[in-house]
Amino acid sequence: MSVVLAIDAGTTGVRTRAVFDNGTPSIASYREFPQYFPQPGWVEHDPQDIWDAVHATLVDVARHINQPIAAIGITNQRETVVAWNTATGEPYGRAIVWQDRRTTNMCEKLSPHLPLVRATTGLVLDPYFSASKMAWLLQNTDIPRDGNLGLGTIDSWIAWNLTSGSSFVTDVSNASRTMLCDITTLRWSDDMCALFDIPMSALPDIVSSSGRVGTTRGVTGIADGIPISGIAGDQQAALFGQACTKPGMAKNTYGTGSFVLMNVGHEWPGVHDGMLTTVAWLIGDKPTYAFEGSIFVTGAAVQWLRDGLGIIASSSEIEALASTVPDSDGVFFVPAFTGLGSPWWDPHARGAMFGITRGTTKAHVARAAIDAMVFQTKDVIDAMTATRGITLSELRVDGGAAMMNSMLQMQADIVGVRVLRPTAPESTAMGAAYLAGLAEGVWSHLDEITSLWQLDVAFEPCPDDFLQQHHTQWLRAVDRTRHWLD
Repeated sequence: MSVVLAIDAGTTGVRTRAVFDNGTPSIASYREFPQYFPQPGWVEHDPQDIWDAVHATLVDVARHINQPIAAIGITNQRETVVAWNTATGEPYGRAIVWQDRRTTNMCEKLSPHLPLVRATTGLVLDPYFSASKMAWLLQNTDIPRDGNLGLGTIDSWIAWNLTSGSSFVTDVSNASRTMLCDITTLRWSDDMCALFDIPMSALPDIVSSSGRVGTTRGVTGIADGIPISGIAGDQQAALFGQACTKPGMAKNTYGTGSFVLMNVGHEWPGVHDGMLTTVAWLIGDKPTYAFEGSIFVTGAAVQWLRDGLGIIASSSEIEALASTVPDSDGVFFVPAFTGLGSPWWDPHARGAMFGITRGTTKAHVARAAIDAMVFQTKDVIDAMTATRGITLSELRVDGGAAMMNSMLQMQADIVGVRVLRPTAPESTAMGAAYLAGLAEGVWSHLDEITSLWQLDVAFEPCPDDFLQQHHTQWLRAVDRTRHWLD
């Protein structure tokens, strides 16, 4: 059997997984890397920590594989920016992470250009995206603007290191999240680069999501010559891994944040209030587009309950704790730690809890955190389906929190559609593997990949008036967190 290795470089760690040609995931290796918070609202990573985690997990998996590796696929946290010297490989300081909000004022000053940004990139003017982070690095550090400057997202950094600097690339799905790419031509935009004063010469080449972009070279413990043939941002990879290959199919990944993506086909759908338009992937000469709703904090709220408040000892305890109470007893938790994403797009919002009384317990807080995951997803889906005039038929789910059955049943009840969890929960890694294997002939066509998706559990919707009323109260809570920093 053929085997593909998928490198899944997430926000808090890297997992490398082997995937066989029958779609069976097997050996995996995981390593966390440090998070840095130098100032309120700032989030940073050390690029070398990320590469060290990639290298360690890749070698760990490769040494257990007793056959040739057909290809390597890369999927990554999106929008995070790395600057490095492409002659020496040395990073220029830390990476600015997608969660970072330091460029809020910069984005607000550029607000008169929002119509151009929306029409060109499909995005909104928000610190979430890469362009303002790149501009901040160039304006506030001593990074030289010379011919050796490389500015890229994490996929570019990994591919560059895997090939000893011979491949400086990014795929269209990642490029479409930088706010520098023209989403219709799939090329770097002169207008956007001028707006943010980014030298286009420092940006990587934009390539297809499925196709050979280089081969391994000079990586200790890894054979030279292994094709690197698939790249996609983590949420687009999850959409592909969930086999959402037809228009109208949608998935939600419950990770550090949550991201709802809906396949909208090969035609550019234009821009719509509250929603992002992004490139899902490019295979051959036809891009596939998607609507996206980006929720900044879901799983990160559970981590905060664990690390910040000490309410739970491990993230896996939250469902059991929440199940000890029938509901949140009127407590609402809006985890706007770094502002609100879709459909509000308010960088000035901040987190809050409402409805706390002397009778509030840690179980109520845990339940309110789970409710927040469910309600934020409903808000996005409501905006998305109103935008396209599409009635969602089902929602495929993945990510760590997707193992909570009670949460998924609530999700089905509140959005009114079947919620489907696959047998292979790591859809992000599977998507990267499928894109790479498709390019190298491990899988011959999309229908073959679609047939590999298998259902684990289906959660059927059951109308719940109390839950709907609870959601109405949730919207009141959200409204009170907005524009907080104003």
